[in-house]
Amino acid sequence: MKHNREFEIAWQGLKPGPHTYVYDINDRFMQEHEVDENFSNWNARITLEFDKHENFFMLHFDVDGHVTVPCDRCGDEFQLRLWDEFDLVIKLTGEEHEKIEDEDDVIFIPRSETVIDISKWLYEFLMLSVPLQHIHPDKENGESGCNPVALNLLNQLSDHGESTVNPILKGLESLKEVKKPKAKPKG
Repeated sequence: MKHNREFEIAWQGLKPGPHTYVYDINDRFMQEHEVDENFSNWNARITLEFDKHENFFMLHFDVDGHVTVPCDRCGDEFQLRLWDEFDLVIKLTGEEHEKIEDEDDVIFIPRSETVIDISKWLYEFLMLSVPLQHIHPDKENGESGCNPVALNLLNQLSDHGESTVNPILKGLESLKEVKKPKAKPKG
């Protein structure tokens, strides 16, 4: 990964209080990181609210944008909407040799660090904003946005698959009809 100064925040020169940064993310940024080759045309804007306090910083990332992905159902590409919000706290520690384990939403950095590189967090939060399922959104009339030819083929294949019965399961059907013997009353 290349070192890029546009994703660095020199926090020592900032006045206490909130500061806003806007980052436009495209294919060039994403290619510098590990990203699925099926994802293309990244077009995202991440707005960072950086709130500086004396011993810590509160960061709020707001993700908005699109990426082109193949549909999980029909295979055609479409633009998937990206949106999400993430919070992160950066706490300042005393000595540089003092190693404190980072937590989920809390990062520890030594006071001697004068610059914070946020590029890895931009990448992580952008990837976390991509949903696990990539399916065409429905059209305004309520119909599926997927390729109708692919949907028709999938329906034909699923109908064909239901008609064949596994011979192993065929014998189990006869067991459904066997009645349990009634228990004899104790007496």
